[in-house]
Amino acid sequence: MTTQDTIAAQATAAGRGGIGVIRISGDQAVSIAHKITGQDLAPRHATYTAFLSQNGHAIDQGIAIYFPGPNSFTGEDVVELQAHGGPFLLDDLLKQCTDYGARIARPGEFSERAFLNDKIDLVQAEAIADLIDAGSRQAARLA
Repeated sequence: MTTQDTIAAQATAAGRGGIGVIRISGDQAVSIAHKITGQDLAPRHATYTAFLSQNGHAIDQGIAIYFPGPNSFTGEDVVELQAHGGPFLLDDLLKQCTDYGARIARPGEFSERAFLNDKIDLVQAEAIADLIDAGSRQAARLA
């Protein structure tokens, strides 16, 4: 099962960090990434590339990785954009994703798609949610 829309979200914690990841999943993931990078991404290969503004100017450099479906976490085409972790930069990359046709993913939607596409079972999906919400080391181990 695949859905008709393409989703995008920041996959790393909000705020400042050395690296920030934007994840895109769905039929338009590759075309959106191409517009942002100007590159044809090779499957399962880390490509060092510029990330471009909508007017074609480089706004950052980072890594783009394309995971073709059905052999990806969600079972769909997935692209990860690994940029520097400044919040304004990541917000800009995410806005470009939506401008190019993606919508912002709901919390847990990447895992939901993995479940719906038989990539993980319900126990695994619940374990991912429990691990993300764990408030202690013991809770994380139990997840």
